Amino acid sequence: MSTSDAPAPVLLFGRAGCHLCDDARTVVEDVCAEAGVAWAEVDLDAPGTDPALREQYGEYVPVVTVGGVQQGFWRVDARRLARAVARISAPRADLG
Repeated sequence: MSTSDAPAPVLLFGRAGCHLCDDARTVVEDVCAEAGVAWAEVDLDAPGTDPALREQYGEYVPVVTVGGVQQGFWRVDARRLARAVARISAPRADLG
């Protein structure tokens, strides 16, 4: 899990007591560790959590976003997540 002040590129939205969230956490941990990419978890039921996030993702937890783009919910596919993480962590060619 990310501990820096910069927002993590991979976010896992979930809640306590959610067995699918536990499964997703394992997938996110493994994929991000392999890629060397930071991730963070957002507990939608925690005090201070933005109600808009709860409204957007509450019925779909766990939800994983990469670079702000939703990549999956309920069951997180490791291969799909790895491809998305690779896209954000790959060096970009200079277009100029």
